[in-house]
Amino acid sequence: MDSLLRLANVTKTFGDIAAISSIDFEVGRNEIVGLLGDNGAGKSTLVKIITGYHHPDPGGEIYWKGQRLPRLSVHLARELGIEVVYQERALAEQQSLWRNIFMGRELASRLGVLDVPRMRAETSALMTRTMGFTSAAVSPDAVVKTMSGGEKQGVAIVRALYFQAELIILDEPTMGLSVAETQKVLGFVRQIKSAGKSCIFIDHNIFHVYPVADRVVILDRGRVAGQFRREEISLDELLAKLHHVAETGSLD
Repeated sequence: MDSLLRLANVTKTFGDIAAISSIDFEVGRNEIVGLLGDNGAGKSTLVKIITGYHHPDPGGEIYWKGQRLPRLSVHLARELGIEVVYQERALAEQQSLWRNIFMGRELASRLGVLDVPRMRAETSALMTRTMGFTSAAVSPDAVVKTMSGGEKQGVAIVRALYFQAELIILDEPTMGLSVAETQKVLGFVRQIKSAGKSCIFIDHNIFHVYPVADRVVILDRGRVAGQFRREEISLDELLAKLHHVAETGSLD
């Protein structure tokens, strides 16, 4: 595998509790990795290590594009192109679409003045060409609170793509969405791959992850319980393995 991100023997303890233990985890270039696991499996801790919020215990190693990172910080993770889209989507609901896309990274003219026409034009192009929005209601000046849950996820994803994210981490992006809205989000995940980028798709629901993932990784009680390439395992077989892991903590 042509690796984008690799974690080797990563452990993170809080006091006497190991949130994750001896994790080996990898994301290839232009790969969608589905990360499955119940609450307490270690998914959140793993994401916080990948994004630099937590540092692994001594002995664990993190590699980016084959280069070992002595210490990964939040700032460095962002510079490398690691972006997270959380359940809450971190959008300003009362603000317009273009303001949300460029929030904190506004475009300016040569005179240092905000280039609002360019930001509006860029937003319009992004939403129609990159993410396939067709609704007339989704204009650059549309207020985010008027958009559906699936459309809000699309805004957060397209913002990450615009600012050259190499790895987009989606944290439970389909939670609370209808069937139709969930399908929209899965379409956005496919757009990430079409754009040549990589994604970690975190979810409890295998029925959402399986159709779009190239590979599925199962976390259980802080350890990698198994990983499978989608073309090598059917949905029914994967469901059976998930049930076995939940009951025994192992695939054996």
